[in-house]
Amino acid sequence: MDQAVTQHGGFPEARTAEDIARNLDAVKGRIAAACRRVGRDPSAVRLLPVSKTVEERRIRLAYEAGCRAFGENKLQEARVKADAMTDLDIAWSVIGHLQTNKAKYVARFAAEFQALDSLKAAAALDRRLQIEGRSLDVFVQINSSGEASKYGLAPDDAPAFVQELPAFSSLNVRGLMTLAVFSAEAERVRRCFRRMRDLQERLHQETPDGLSFDELSMGMSGDYEIAIEEGATVVRVGQAIFGARPLPDSHYWPAETAVPSRARSSGGPQSAGH
Repeated sequence: MDQAVTQHGGFPEARTAEDIARNLDAVKGRIAAACRRVGRDPSAVRLLPVSKTVEERRIRLAYEAGCRAFGENKLQEARVKADAMTDLDIAWSVIGHLQTNKAKYVARFAAEFQALDSLKAAAALDRRLQIEGRSLDVFVQINSSGEASKYGLAPDDAPAFVQELPAFSSLNVRGLMTLAVFSAEAERVRRCFRRMRDLQERLHQETPDGLSFDELSMGMSGDYEIAIEEGATVVRVGQAIFGARPLPDSHYWPAETAVPSRARSSGGPQSAGH
């Protein structure tokens, strides 16, 4: 029988350092079990805790529990948190859509950007990174489900896109990122991840020198075990660590809920499952 997809309302809020540590251990245990099922080494999978909507106090508790990197969907939220926690050695990963006029902020503080899906964004980031005198690890975002509400390149468009990336010398291309279809049907979710693995294999054969597509960032709180079985090397897990958010995304980012289709920000339906 296929691995079940976890529904997110079942995660109680983690209020203490002990709660978070216990949840981290549980997630790591499930990562290890998923790896064993397919003969993979658990050390080959990186757990990225996603702290969107999580307040500073609980992020500090997660830091105490050993977390040293956090993923954030919303750039403004990430900037506020990064500024407030400069006393901690945190690597911030921006995993949501980037408006090109905000590229300067990502260039200043982010250790990683996982949602690159346009040459305009690549150029803006590269220009700002040159000014900052630094480079940035990036993942190319792929729309593996074909849903209009999601950002990302269509899989068939990815090979031509990556051919242009060597022009942006400040971007260190590490791999691909996707959000699978949000469904309780495990096989529908698995198909998205298989498309990513197939695309990764294709890019390994066609990619220009200097680019790496060894990393696959896919899988969130409800489906990361399936993603690992299909080759994920990074899983982005929020609610299984911090607990389910008590309110829908529309409460946290109400201005964006009326924006349709690809113009909708990554705080909408496409990010519901972290």
